Amino acid sequence: MTSHTLFKKLAAAAALIITTLGAGLAHAEDVPQEVRFAWAGGPRVWILGKIDKSFDKSFGAPVKWIPFATGADVLSLFAAKEIDIARFGSSPAVAGIARKLPIEIISVPEVIATSERLIGRKSKNINSIKDIEGKTVAYPPNSTAQYALELAIKVNRLDKSKIRLVPLKPADQVAAWKRGDIDAAYVWGPFTQQFEADGGHEIFVTKQLQKDGYLVYNNFVVRKEFADKYPQLVVKFLRTYQEKVDQYKKDPDGSAQLIAKHLDIPFETARSVLTGLEYPSSTEQLTPSYLGNGATTPTSGIAKAAKDTANFLVEIGDLRKSDVPESFAPAINTSYLKQAVAK
Repeated sequence: MTSHTLFKKLAAAAALIITTLGAGLAHAEDVPQEVRFAWAGGPRVWILGKIDKSFDKSFGAPVKWIPFATGADVLSLFAAKEIDIARFGSSPAVAGIARKLPIEIISVPEVIATSERLIGRKSKNINSIKDIEGKTVAYPPNSTAQYALELAIKVNRLDKSKIRLVPLKPADQVAAWKRGDIDAAYVWGPFTQQFEADGGHEIFVTKQLQKDGYLVYNNFVVRKEFADKYPQLVVKFLRTYQEKVDQYKKDPDGSAQLIAKHLDIPFETARSVLTGLEYPSSTEQLTPSYLGNGATTPTSGIAKAAKDTANFLVEIGDLRKSDVPESFAPAINTSYLKQAVAK
């Protein structure tokens, strides 16, 4: 072998090493400086990942947890590109998609059962849903609680004109309750427990709407630009979340203890909220009952529920009929969940 040939081979080998290292560095750098989650501050399973930093470790990047009070806040945060992933309710997510926010539903981690409830004052003799006629009832605007309250009024054939509905964020509801300004409130824990500790009791729970064909749920929603840029990070997020669900199901009380301590709330409050949600697994979510598998998504339970939700928001004046798409399937992206399940 001549020195010239040896030099050429060494140069080629060096070029290959540099290219390989460069590709590795490019891959390593393909991670955001931080990942921004929108969270409502209450006891939820994914808080386990906040406590042990499972998400941060999985991503190789720190997670910034950005608080919000209502679904309207989440839509504003998405519009301003101030968050990347959010866990929030079906009705505000549907409203955001209808208004053409560039977001996608990637998972349905929670079906709301008893975690969101209507609480009425005992002193006002509110003992059934019918008794809210003639009363002042608060709800968080642009939320699943508002949607459930409106549906409860509809399916129970109440006279809405006789009910004074007041939009208030949860913390403002607590203040209004203490002042005696409201007689009932539809909201989630831990606020429901505060009302029950101060002269209130349960009148109606969201799960009761299922018998009338209404499914009310929470989504994981991602900003589309973020998901397109970091698709594997979205897959890692869904895998890690399922691990936290598995952790919770293996030890519900132990998990509730961890979450209660982290949020500085009573254990019973945390346990009550956590048991008031149903947790379909990632595999279950890919069935037609929930998101479908892509091919079955247009006729899936969530696509139908989203369309029903949009039509109802039109009925109550929160959406224009012209805003409602023919189908919500294009805004449901199951590709990340399928990869998360496949591992």
